[in-house]
Amino acid sequence: MSAKIPVTVITGFLGSGKTTTIRHLLQNNQGRRIAVLVNEFGEVGIDGELLRSCQVCDEEDVNNNIFELTNGCLCCTVQEEFFPTMQELLKRREKIDSILIETSGLALPKPLVQAFRWPQIKTSATVDGVVTVVDCEAVANGSLVGDIDALEAQRQADPNLDHETPIEELFEDQLACADLVLLTKVDMVDKAISNKVQNWLKEQLPQTVKIVPCIGGEINPDLLLGFNAAVEDNLDSRPSHHDTEEEHEHDDEINSVNLILEQEFEPKELVEKLKDLVANYEIYRIKGFVAVPNKSMRLVLQGVGDRFDYFYDRLWKKQEVRQTKLVLIGRHLKVENIQLELGNNFSN
Repeated sequence: MSAKIPVTVITGFLGSGKTTTIRHLLQNNQGRRIAVLVNEFGEVGIDGELLRSCQVCDEEDVNNNIFELTNGCLCCTVQEEFFPTMQELLKRREKIDSILIETSGLALPKPLVQAFRWPQIKTSATVDGVVTVVDCEAVANGSLVGDIDALEAQRQADPNLDHETPIEELFEDQLACADLVLLTKVDMVDKAISNKVQNWLKEQLPQTVKIVPCIGGEINPDLLLGFNAAVEDNLDSRPSHHDTEEEHEHDDEINSVNLILEQEFEPKELVEKLKDLVANYEIYRIKGFVAVPNKSMRLVLQGVGDRFDYFYDRLWKKQEVRQTKLVLIGRHLKVENIQLELGNNFSN
């Protein structure tokens, strides 16, 4: 085992496929003992629960090796949660070969990496590499950065363009910090569009940063682990829109709404209701678990924009309350408005 525990940071925009990638990595760990730290945006630990259900470890090991930070982005919780969590992980370093940190889709990766310069962490752990996950279909549809052709024309016409939205800045910062870009959902577009997206991404990245297409999170673990980049030591080569800020400030208008519903739903009917909601509010991401009538299995639902996916992941446990739990992430969201829009049967 190396002197320092290698830490891989998995970052990327909302719904890009970070959790799916980590689940596949855990299920194909090649004997590695991997600890996972999940950074949730919102109070309902959807991603943490999905990782716990991957069934690669017994329950005790999973509960010991998966940590959730629920206070927003990691760079704002390092004092309260990240630092003590890392201390607990480092106490068990003999049982851990590597650590994965999944950042919130709204988090900047660079402030997190800076925390590994702290003397209490630097002597025992190093950021082995940063993997940025990018949704090929979303980029092709312009839902992240606008139409590719229009964006490129705009940049050529105005090289000093400084009117980017916070979401675009976040996307660019995630790319700028990457050692590898994992391009997911390439199967959702044709080959020509996939190539177009990859060519556009190459123009945004240093030549040394490669793009690897991926379907369903299936990727060789050797590609995601073992960069030996010691990222915390060369942050100056990874520019950020927030480099001049002493402390990262959030867009306070972005928030999450949590719904815990006793009602059961047919998946297609619920998706139609949620699509109507997305049309009326600025919602970036919807994720959660759904209780389906006459089904013994729990439904996992995830949506970005008006695109929704769902699948059954496991049986409801005997002691488990059959509830529908949803997290909606967006801008200026108010729970009372969401409830009213969806119907008076919803309770928080």
